[in-house]
Amino acid sequence: MDLDGAKTVTGKAQQAAGPRSMDLTPELVARVHRALADEGPDPSLAYHDDADYAAITAEMLARHAAGRPCWLFAYGSLIWKPEVPHVDERRGTALGYHRAFCFRVQRFRGTRAQPGLMMALDRGGQCSGMLYRLPDENLPGHVEKLFRREFTVKPPNCRPHWVRVASPEGTVDAIAFVMNRTSPNYLGKLPPEEIADILSAACGHWGSCAEYLYQTVAHLEAKGIHDRHLWLLQRLVAERISARPSP
Repeated sequence: MDLDGAKTVTGKAQQAAGPRSMDLTPELVARVHRALADEGPDPSLAYHDDADYAAITAEMLARHAAGRPCWLFAYGSLIWKPEVPHVDERRGTALGYHRAFCFRVQRFRGTRAQPGLMMALDRGGQCSGMLYRLPDENLPGHVEKLFRREFTVKPPNCRPHWVRVASPEGTVDAIAFVMNRTSPNYLGKLPPEEIADILSAACGHWGSCAEYLYQTVAHLEAKGIHDRHLWLLQRLVAERISARPSP
């Protein structure tokens, strides 16, 4: 059992338990979706440019031992919407971090009028997720592409770090995106009910927060990882959407 409430269930134990049925269904998620235009970058914020991404990529890879596999630790959307190819995968547990809906977004899955919430790795506990080995060929290009997806503003909400990840095949250092607690969008630990209120309503041009939660929970379960906290959130979000009149 991980301290973040995520449990890996495999083999006979999973078969005996049977498939879990989520309260949050695609039909409920569809109720939250709205076709929205991208409001574009906030002119009051500073954004990373090509030189920034190149420098951060070079700095990260300078701390990676040449000739060794480069691993990415995925705990959320990178599991179900990977940005780059991988040549191997395995389950793993990031040590010293937990997944949490802990930062506000006003673009992508939220708007300036109705911000959403996104997940990051925050300090403390453990987090079960997936390790993906990145191809050796064009490794800097793959890493920079990941960085361009995962952070845009200065200071970034999530920063790339090398974190220790344990797996049945051994412990490795992997790139992971860790919450920057100095970000003005960091909200700390929120009550599940407050998180569910936001996730059940917020939407941006990339889609809704409810879809983000649904896809994450469903794909974690498919990988044999049951996160009790996210399971509670999907039930709370489903209740809130169901309580509203159908459009």
